[in-house]
Amino acid sequence: MRKILALLMCFMLVVLTLSACTAAASDELSATRDSVSTRSEATPSEAIKTEEPTEASTIYTASAETDSNTEQTVAASQALPAEDSPVFDPYAIENNYDIGSDILEKHSDTDYGKIIENYEYDSDAAGDKKYCNILLPPGYGDDEEYPVMYVIHGWDGSHTDQIEPDSYLQLVYGNMLKQGLTVPMIIVNVDMYTDKLSDKDSKTDEELRYIYDKVWDDIIYDLMPEIEEAFYVKTGRENTALAGVSHGGTEALMTYFQHPEKFGYVASYAADPGVIPTDFYEEEYLNEAIFDKFPVPQIQPYYLYMAVGTNDEYGIDVTVAYRDAFNKEGIKNQTDVVEGYEHDFYFWRLCFYNFLNKIFKAC
Repeated sequence: MRKILALLMCFMLVVLTLSACTAAASDELSATRDSVSTRSEATPSEAIKTEEPTEASTIYTASAETDSNTEQTVAASQALPAEDSPVFDPYAIENNYDIGSDILEKHSDTDYGKIIENYEYDSDAAGDKKYCNILLPPGYGDDEEYPVMYVIHGWDGSHTDQIEPDSYLQLVYGNMLKQGLTVPMIIVNVDMYTDKLSDKDSKTDEELRYIYDKVWDDIIYDLMPEIEEAFYVKTGRENTALAGVSHGGTEALMTYFQHPEKFGYVASYAADPGVIPTDFYEEEYLNEAIFDKFPVPQIQPYYLYMAVGTNDEYGIDVTVAYRDAFNKEGIKNQTDVVEGYEHDFYFWRLCFYNFLNKIFKAC
């Protein structure tokens, strides 16, 4: 009998234990369901850990199917610059030749930069030493790089014609820079004479024509590499401009159209013949053309500018002929024929004002 009672007590104990375990399991399952229900109501960003996006191109998410990820992607695409965002267009701005004296005169409270006179370099094109004058902008130093404008003087001139102490180009540039009308840059006054200096005084005008033409190679292969190595400059066509006055304007066009990949901005003021065929001068050596017609560059310059005064007996016919040739070949340009001006620096300083106002801003 005692054995039977003991067996019954063991049986009851097992039943009670199983009941307790079943209840515990039920409570745990209920808690789990409540937890799952609570998480499903949370926002996706709380449910799935994501990396914080730092820029449009680096957005990382654990799932590409959540609404929050979609919102992040849309926001990022809207932050990118639009393809049709406005870009500075120098051709859209009319040039100004009515400039006040505040741009043309020297002012005691203006920093006009530093001029390095007679900077010497080796020129393979000349087979000799050559010299140039260099204008450094105010504050020039190794903490910044600068675009460069190369300037070519006219017939029988030198590398001091545009850049020397208190020269018209130094004053125009310094005043414009102070007024925020142009950007800090280095200006290099190129010497067009590219031959042995000891023979310079004995050369005829005809000989000078072909000596001047060698300045193309001097600029590209000798001078530009020297400037880029010795000074803190930005390179590339977007950071390089070329301008010339009178025959220097001719050489500027010749240089550009032989090396359009080097220059993004080109200016020619009252140019001579010699780039393409013309018959405006009696001297045959001046009319000997480099090109049969202007070659159309695969990438056109950001700005091609020519100007001449109506009273310029030397340059008006040639400039108009070049303009018409540009238009015929589909070469974009802005050419101004300005009433009353002659073949002199009084006009060219106004041209430099317009060119400086537009270069190194189009990209």
